[in-house]
Amino acid sequence: PAVSDSLDARVLWPLATCLCTALLCLCQAPRGRAAAGEEEEEEEGAAEAGSVPLLKGSALLLLLAVLLGSLLARCCGSAGGAQRHGAGSGWGPAAARRGALEGFHARQLRLSPHVLGHSKAHVGRVVAELVRAAKAQGLQPGPLALSLRGDFVRIGSAYEQHKVRSPDCFDVLVPLRLPPRLEPEPRRDLGPGLGPGLGPGAAFVCGLRAPAGSGWPRRYRPFTEAFCVELQGRCLLSSALVLRWFQGHLQRCLGAVRYRLQERCRISLSACPGRPPTLHILPCSDYVCCHISMAVRLIPAIPLGDALYLTALPPEGPQGAPVQEALWGLNASRQEQRLLSWLKEQAPASSCHLKCLQILKGLRDLRRQSLEEPFCSQWGRVLSSYVLKTALFSLLLQGPLEAWDERFLVERLEDLVMYLRDCLRKQVLMHLFLGNTSLPEAVALPRFLKEAAPVNLLATFDGPTLDMAAFQLLYTWSQAPHLIRVYSRRRYLRPMPAPCRVKVQSAPSNDSRNLS
Repeated sequence: PAVSDSLDARVLWPLATCLCTALLCLCQAPRGRAAAGEEEEEEEGAAEAGSVPLLKGSALLLLLAVLLGSLLARCCGSAGGAQRHGAGSGWGPAAARRGALEGFHARQLRLSPHVLGHSKAHVGRVVAELVRAAKAQGLQPGPLALSLRGDFVRIGSAYEQHKVRSPDCFDVLVPLRLPPRLEPEPRRDLGPGLGPGLGPGAAFVCGLRAPAGSGWPRRYRPFTEAFCVELQGRCLLSSALVLRWFQGHLQRCLGAVRYRLQERCRISLSACPGRPPTLHILPCSDYVCCHISMAVRLIPAIPLGDALYLTALPPEGPQGAPVQEALWGLNASRQEQRLLSWLKEQAPASSCHLKCLQILKGLRDLRRQSLEEPFCSQWGRVLSSYVLKTALFSLLLQGPLEAWDERFLVERLEDLVMYLRDCLRKQVLMHLFLGNTSLPEAVALPRFLKEAAPVNLLATFDGPTLDMAAFQLLYTWSQAPHLIRVYSRRRYLRPMPAPCRVKVQSAPSNDSRNLS
């Protein structure tokens, strides 16, 4: 109906103009015939005198018809837009804001379920082949070998249904098999400004301590020499050494996997120093209908039990620092996925909570286009995707889930922005799982998380930085339609950093020469 009204309004005013002009010409025709018997001079003067009012009248009627048609078209178009955006949205700035946000999400943020499904399936098949080959090649007799467990865990926004823009980046945990009796030890001596168990980037960190008695050091001496470091009299598993071994081990297995997958895709492996390796997949056009180049971060993970894992921290500060090298970050992605599943069951079928998260991530990226360094980098760290997701979870658990229906998209998105602003001003946003006793009983937490000390995700940022982030967040929300209109064009999008193509260096392996 909205489309037909707009078309009627567009056709109405030209027809009205033509009709009025024709009527005016018919009215002037008898006057012209009455003056036909007069003299030639009088006839020319009468024609000139009559033509001027005729032109003036036609121009006036044409102008009035144009104005009337434009007004009708605008009113019908606004009504049609209001109907398209849902009943009750009304006219005016609120409808314009909702239309801008909806269009931004549909054109630039929302992923095609078809393309995303094919990409995830293809990534799963390729990673499974590589992990299977790496496990087979890493098997050694005896309990001294560091090897792969043989499975992998899909994590990240692509598997939580809130990834934006393009399904070309994925994260996968690859669990490792370690010697027994390595014990997690939350660190409390990380230096000034860092609280208990709080490391770089406000991540909960801990070390993996090797037992000092019962003959463990003597029995597992090759393992400790290859993968452990000494820190304050303790023997701790080194994340840097494990990461180096993992990169080299995958590189050695890549040749066999590449041969088996040559009809499906072309694969390569790259790694930056101190970061997990990235598997690059380019599907063959005749095998996958969605011909998209994909990058998969393969993250080595230490299982703690109860679907908890430890992963190497991203490098910050001087490379090879003893404290940094002995730290591991806690990964609770499986618990987050369980919470998301529970929220999906409890919330309305048309809930907009994931859509709100996608739009907020998109607005954050748009605002970053106009920020200058050094605050541009701080903006991305303060409002990281994990911080945004934590704020969304906290807000969802406070109020009735029925309020997150699709009809209230703008209201819930504004609530999320204001909640996050308050957290930035108070400089407090607590980790959702660590030490949180107020979670629903249906979301069972492991004992390790329940007994852990609460962690403030904003503790490592200073007050002025958080105040500036709060101010910029409010500005971004108030100017959202303008930012979408200006900075979402392709020429304004800042290019993503090129992937690191450093060749993976060989690392200590688990063969008999090193561990026997």
